[in-house]
Amino acid sequence: MTTATLPTPARVTPPRVLRSEWHKLWTLRSTWITLTAAAVFTLAVGLVMAGTYDGDDSEIDTVTFLLLGTQISQICVAVLGILTTAGEYATGMIRASLTAVPRRTPVLWSKAAVCTVIAFPLTLTTNLVTFLAAQPFLSGTDKALALTDPGVLRALAGNAAGITLLSLIALGLGALVRSIPGGIGAFVGTVLVLPEILGALPYDALRTALDHFPAQAAGALGSATPMPGAASPGAALLALLLWAAAILSSAALLLKRRDV
Repeated sequence: MTTATLPTPARVTPPRVLRSEWHKLWTLRSTWITLTAAAVFTLAVGLVMAGTYDGDDSEIDTVTFLLLGTQISQICVAVLGILTTAGEYATGMIRASLTAVPRRTPVLWSKAAVCTVIAFPLTLTTNLVTFLAAQPFLSGTDKALALTDPGVLRALAGNAAGITLLSLIALGLGALVRSIPGGIGAFVGTVLVLPEILGALPYDALRTALDHFPAQAAGALGSATPMPGAASPGAALLALLLWAAAILSSAALLLKRRDV
């Protein structure tokens, strides 16, 4: 008589959690929709701006001018970050995820890693394509530039880094509020709207602080030339990293302490 041997459960390791999160994100239709929308908005607006340029906006930095569409696409990428976390609470899948990974926080860190690996290359590639595709329209104007001109590659990469970090902030907000509408509302309200309201107040110290808020810091990263009154690229990048780290750390702390 033989005794049946039960299979040994697979050990939970960071690479396996990461692989699981990668598979979950790429199998969602919403992932493809948001990423496609982000790329299309950036490219379409950039080509329209280049094709209709008549010299009226000569004071605007060329890279900033061509990437105006990222003001819309950053919301698309932020929605992807929110869906990555809050989407599982909406479907109830979060219970299975946290049952499979009892320590919980590796799930959040893996989601953040996957979101970063997807958002940054896509945004950088879209920025490069938009910049290069727009140059024939700008030939002979004061906005004609090459990738090798000072600050251009840094600004294109900086814009991609800024949008990626904004998506991580959105991902953390989604984990904090555990609701897709709530996460979108929190991102739009705190990251995009609140700084505009505070900027109307007559306090110089507050305006200086606002330069280091997420959306304003991301904007400073996407300029090939220094922006008057804005944070330097280094300070802007550091501010965004600290914002993302603070929000993700808060989300990780609450994920460990509260019920699903």
